[in-house]
Amino acid sequence: MRSDQLMRCVGSLCRNTVLCFLFVLAGVTPVYAQFDSATVLGTIRDAAGLALPGATVTLKNVATGITATAQTDGNGDYLFPNVRIGTYRVSAELQGFSTAVAEKVEVVVNARQRVDLAMQPGAVSESVVITDAAQLLETDSSVRGQVVQRQQIVNLPLNGRSYANLALLAPGVRESSQNGITTAGREASFNVNGLRNTFNNFLLDGVDNNAYGTSNQSFSSQVVQASPDAIAEFKVQTNTYSAEFGRSGGAVINASYRSGTNQFHGNLWEFHRNTVLNAVGFFKPAGGVKPPLIRNQFGLTLGGPIIKDRTFFFLDYEGFRQIQKNLVFSTLPTLAQRDGILTVDVRDPLTGVTYKAGDKILFGEIGPGLFNAYFTVV
Repeated sequence: MRSDQLMRCVGSLCRNTVLCFLFVLAGVTPVYAQFDSATVLGTIRDAAGLALPGATVTLKNVATGITATAQTDGNGDYLFPNVRIGTYRVSAELQGFSTAVAEKVEVVVNARQRVDLAMQPGAVSESVVITDAAQLLETDSSVRGQVVQRQQIVNLPLNGRSYANLALLAPGVRESSQNGITTAGREASFNVNGLRNTFNNFLLDGVDNNAYGTSNQSFSSQVVQASPDAIAEFKVQTNTYSAEFGRSGGAVINASYRSGTNQFHGNLWEFHRNTVLNAVGFFKPAGGVKPPLIRNQFGLTLGGPIIKDRTFFFLDYEGFRQIQKNLVFSTLPTLAQRDGILTVDVRDPLTGVTYKAGDKILFGEIGPGLFNAYFTVV
């Protein structure tokens, strides 16, 4: 094939690829994520405590710059539903009054954060900053629970790095006995208010994250086991939660993924365990050699803006590598015993029959107790 024909084929292939991509993109329907969103609400009043209808309230995310506006109703009330967690700035404007501003309003998972503002007479260009506008107690909801924030998730020690184990910080939560049944244990297995661990409800960004397995052979109560460094915060709701969190009588563990902001941010980590640093243990192996245990948990996160104040990205990766050999005590028959030749006197604990040393017996003559003693690996 000549070079000019080859170039035409390559050009045609590139054009067809671009057209196919545009065709697929044109048919894409936007899908809006179900966030573990919060609500910001409040009342705007004047200096005399009277309601101010028609005031413009602006809610601005400090990290991303995204804003939303709302108007107060006849009672001076405003409401922002479906608010992503983060730090916000709330401001209210009305002709004839100075702008009232509440800085550093912290919105946590599934909260109903009340921010009431009082406006003073003056020009709109003037502003009055109110530092204590956000209420510390959540008075607009009867939910009982505890928010575990990012500082706790990252800084508190976690053997195995399961963020959900920090739910044990909440009242009424205890570790489930299921964790000791298997070698691996069941991640996020805990009892709340005396109920079984299967009664808990796990959500990730508002999406069902429960492992619906009859036997739960994956040893995890969650489908997606998110890295602690990728979780912004999570809330453990233990009582009187809203009807939207049906399904269970235990706890609702509502986790929120981190997101990108107007500033690039990221981190690298590795957690390492080595045989050299481990203790021998109570049961010392033959020769005093410790069973090897080498574990490496490593990963990274990265987030930032794609279009400032509009579009952002966040990604994370976590790897897990482990080499482990357990110390196992077993009772195994010798070659002579496998042939039915006993070298010592053995008494069957179930039948009471004693087999003398040197006797040659058949397998059918061995009692059930002796069979268990010699041929069952513990």
